Amino acid sequence: MEILYEDGDLLVVNKPAGLLTVKTATEKTRTVYRILTDYVRKGSLKSRKQIYTVHRLDRWTWGVLIFAKSEAAMNRLKDRWAETKKTYIVVVNGHLKAKEGVITSYLAEDTRHVVYSTPNPANGKLAQTAYKVLKETARFSLLEVDLLTGRKNQIRVHMADQGNPVVGDRKYGDNTEGFERLALHSESISFPHPSRDERMTVEAKVPGCFREWVGAIPKTGE
Repeated sequence: MEILYEDGDLLVVNKPAGLLTVKTATEKTRTVYRILTDYVRKGSLKSRKQIYTVHRLDRWTWGVLIFAKSEAAMNRLKDRWAETKKTYIVVVNGHLKAKEGVITSYLAEDTRHVVYSTPNPANGKLAQTAYKVLKETARFSLLEVDLLTGRKNQIRVHMADQGNPVVGDRKYGDNTEGFERLALHSESISFPHPSRDERMTVEAKVPGCFREWVGAIPKTGE
């Protein structure tokens, strides 16, 4: 797991797909949180050093993930989280009718932990996903996605709602054989540093398998 940035307040890593951010009822040890806790303690079981979770990525999502090194730094980051800009690179099935736009719905979760869109604001939380098509191939589209809100499985649900599920996303409708990895990558996060009066941007390289699906990756923001 690559460390992208580290100082006295922050630890920012490039999370690989398949690794949980934090523990669950069924997985308590193989998590980013556990690995980084061991890292800051430098193998000392008696050390009281710890890290603090600022946000999470789905297990099968790749990319930039921020942890704080103190509770104070975590709280400062969360207090200004609305100022955070998160950009993703996504490969979806097929071609979208509108090549750029904002998808808006209210997201709810059923008892099977499947997230879905509902038209009723009383039954879900507002979710907004801005996207732009960067490239199209015969089978797929490469998108740059900006999360305007940060709901669970938001990009995956919104892409499925358009009829263009994320490549490798069995949970939300991609049943294509031969694509076992989720084509969803948190490429960059821009945020106010918790201690210094400056804005930081941390980026993670797009995984090589994305190029296997769509060829060369255009630079985002162009």
